[in-house]
Amino acid sequence: MKRFHVHVGVTDIDKSVAFYSSLFGAEPSVVKADYAKWTLEDPRINFAISKREGAAKGIEHVGLQVEDKAELEEVYARIKAADRPVLEEGATTCCYAQSEKSWISDPDGVVWEAFLTEGESTTYGGNPDLDRLASANASPSACCAPQPAQAKPSCC
Repeated sequence: MKRFHVHVGVTDIDKSVAFYSSLFGAEPSVVKADYAKWTLEDPRINFAISKREGAAKGIEHVGLQVEDKAELEEVYARIKAADRPVLEEGATTCCYAQSEKSWISDPDGVVWEAFLTEGESTTYGGNPDLDRLASANASPSACCAPQPAQAKPSCC
């Protein structure tokens, strides 16, 4: 079963963790100095926040997290059928996790990722080069968010 994903840039991790923990009625499943993630069943969502230097605040990107390779192939087929530019990133480290992912943007520039998490990582991760997919809220220093055309990633 697929899980909706939202990644939000914040200014204060501690205050945001307290707020979203109260809102969701649950503590995060992952907490780092610059990142937190809730993996919830009700609503079924992977909700992540991060505080990155120079990052835009607010929604950076949305996505679909899948549970296995068969679901990933199903979502990848839908992405390709959408007839928009696609970045097939493949295996990568992002948000303290090992994942396989692809990216696409809707006609208004909202960036979507489709991904399968395959394990944990001790590092935040690198930056995909998604210039042609970038949304207005994409952070030039956010690791797993697309980069605006004028900004190049400095990496995590």
